[in-house]
Amino acid sequence: MTRRGWALIILAAWVVSLGWLVKRELFRTTGERLAEAALAVPPGSEFYRVDLGGQQVGFSSTTIDTLGTTLRVTDVLLLDLPALGRWHHSRMRTVAVVNRALRLETLQAEFDGDAGRFGARVTVASDTALTVTLASGRDSETTRTPLTHPLVVPSFLPVRLAFGGALRPGRVYSVPVFDPLELTERTVRVTVAAESTLVLPDSAGFDSTVMAWTPAHFDTVRAFKLEERAAGLTTSVWIDAQGRLVRAMSPGGLTVERSAYEIAYENFRHRDTTRPLRAGLGPRDIVAASPLVAGVSPVPLAQGELRVVLRGVDLAALDLTGGRQRRVGDTLIVRRETGAALAAGYRLPARGPAFAPWLAAEGLIQSGAPSIRAQARAVVGGEGDPTRAAARLAQWTAHAMRRAPAGGAPGAVETLAAGGGDDNALTILYVALARAAGLPARPVAGLVAVRGRFYYHAWPEVYLGDWVAVDPAFDEFPADAGHLRFLVGGLARQVDLVPFVGRLELEVL
Repeated sequence: MTRRGWALIILAAWVVSLGWLVKRELFRTTGERLAEAALAVPPGSEFYRVDLGGQQVGFSSTTIDTLGTTLRVTDVLLLDLPALGRWHHSRMRTVAVVNRALRLETLQAEFDGDAGRFGARVTVASDTALTVTLASGRDSETTRTPLTHPLVVPSFLPVRLAFGGALRPGRVYSVPVFDPLELTERTVRVTVAAESTLVLPDSAGFDSTVMAWTPAHFDTVRAFKLEERAAGLTTSVWIDAQGRLVRAMSPGGLTVERSAYEIAYENFRHRDTTRPLRAGLGPRDIVAASPLVAGVSPVPLAQGELRVVLRGVDLAALDLTGGRQRRVGDTLIVRRETGAALAAGYRLPARGPAFAPWLAAEGLIQSGAPSIRAQARAVVGGEGDPTRAAARLAQWTAHAMRRAPAGGAPGAVETLAAGGGDDNALTILYVALARAAGLPARPVAGLVAVRGRFYYHAWPEVYLGDWVAVDPAFDEFPADAGHLRFLVGGLARQVDLVPFVGRLELEVL
């Protein structure tokens, strides 16, 4: 073979090798990129100041420890929200272990707040099975759920996007995230927005004139903006190139921003607790407690429609429309369902992908538990009409369960065994029973009108021809027009609701 021929062969081999290398680098799977990039995730801690209306109301931290083949992520949140004359306290700590592909392996969660107190342990087996053990007081309950995909913890979602090469403006991703507060999976829709720079304090000094820690030095951080939408709400998040949180803004007005430890924690410990409390007193016709806690007996509204003007909050961030509710400008119109609105176009058990999210068991909504399934069969029997089944469940829950303040997490199994609970507990129990009977149901929260005032309240909705409000705590099917739904969801959403209620102004037309 000629020298020219050998040269062509060598050149061709070089081109093929180069092409293979380019293909390997440019077309690697996300898992391969994550497995390699996660090796570079450094251990350390980040600290965050949590503000509401310019006042510090909380502290948060994230700590990453490298453990050979896994990473341990510890998240701490301390939140004291002033609303309507009192503080609403929430304390949460989660410890998640993720593998080098940033997939969840185990998680331990501890929550203590106005919404309840519980601990939980979560284990994922080979991305195919999820085991959740919920402990509240001396009771515990374990549920097992099959998985079809890996799970991500919320604090590692930005890291996964950053190391997965997904920070490209305009791109949209749907990621299954495990919510450690509701102990269930949520799909988060992430839109990558524009890139920007943020200036943050990275060290602090104590200023004796104001008796607080103030910035001593600032750092300029390149940040990517993400719009994260889940359960109907959108949170704006800024992350750095390593996927670490820089700033976040929730629909309720909470702002989380990275800062020096002293500014984030020491200032929170020694903050003035009287000024934000005075600022959060709000109008006197709203009570940040349920009627049960306030000792108020329910009196159903006689009229079938209620019109209320809502001011002081971003209404677009609330679940105000759909079913019995519609919004015209700043006016919310609620009509109690009657006649055709209560007729369902299907038979029990409901089937199909559209119903699947509202039939599935969740962390606290233990619709697959033997005791829940047995009770649902005992109440519903062979009834195939969804409307009659929903009414039977509402009547049974209202008459068989006593009303009492709950001391822990309102899990359905625990509530059934205890024979009662508060409005949250009865809501979760009703939803679990409905789902066990094949009736699509969901928990909601908002305000309820009782004797001329509005109280915080939770109640279920069932899907018939549309979403219909039910109130087993008030023995109402359907619920009266005084139920104003603000948020869809269970325990975790109550924390979202407090900032809204604290700033909301109402005017009944």
